[in-house]
Amino acid sequence: MLMQPREKKIILASRIAIVGNAALALLKITVGILAGSLAVVADGIDSASDIITSLITLYAAYIVARPPDIKYPYGYQKADTLATKFLSFIIFFAGAQLAMSSIGRLIDPVVRPVPENITLYVVGISIIGKLLLSWYLKKTGKAVDSAMLIANARNMKNDVVISVSVLIGLVFTFMFKLPLIDTLTALAVSFYIMFIAFRIFMETNLELMDGVDSPEIYRQILSAVKGVKGATNPHRIRVRKMANQYMIVLDIEVDGSLTLTEAHELGEKVEREIKDTIPKVYDVLLHIEPIGNTEPHEVFGVSEAQLPKEDTK
Repeated sequence: MLMQPREKKIILASRIAIVGNAALALLKITVGILAGSLAVVADGIDSASDIITSLITLYAAYIVARPPDIKYPYGYQKADTLATKFLSFIIFFAGAQLAMSSIGRLIDPVVRPVPENITLYVVGISIIGKLLLSWYLKKTGKAVDSAMLIANARNMKNDVVISVSVLIGLVFTFMFKLPLIDTLTALAVSFYIMFIAFRIFMETNLELMDGVDSPEIYRQILSAVKGVKGATNPHRIRVRKMANQYMIVLDIEVDGSLTLTEAHELGEKVEREIKDTIPKVYDVLLHIEPIGNTEPHEVFGVSEAQLPKEDTK
């Protein structure tokens, strides 16, 4: 299987995330147990769960790299989107689990011994490590337009918030003897994590429903067609996104007296113009009709009249 540069970058980023999370998880769980801090142990377990999310992105990258076949003639690009949605469930579950644990502590508080000072340094290292992982995954995700890497970066950012809450709790425990603040902070963080997960879940719905988030791409298609002499009335335009690429289908009208060869050449010019105008186009499917052709039963797709007017301010 020939691996494309995009998939190679996703796989490398996923492997780095796996190694980074494994190192942080081992450090926090070990020190947390030895130093007597359940909060640090819990933070380490959360980092261990991040290994699973990174394994999901790694596996999804291998799936995306598969060439189209008879079962999936459009290829496996949407595995990226499906993996992102699955990650949203994992992130939400982590937030819900933290919320239930925090509520349990509030209902039935238990007096715990003050942990050792080394836990502060371990949590500080965790924060720095997670920030670096989040920055790297987000940067790579935006560079290759990978929703699942960006979602995983958000997950790492959530972990930074968790580690900060643990650090605040430890500080209050050491300085002010107020361990309750740790629990309240963790509860607030849990709701934040669940909100982020819900937002990721909703964002992936658009792509799975073959929608686009902005009408601008339709304007670009119209502009590209109008730039080709002889091609008129682009209509029934349909655009769907597959991971980082666009699949474009549309009808155009041409002079009915053209030969089949001439109409085909005109169609090729339109296709090239669209691909030159819009980056990351997977394919363009073009239906050519004679000028004046009307088919009222074909109501799907987008035409110029349906687009909202541009704000000229």
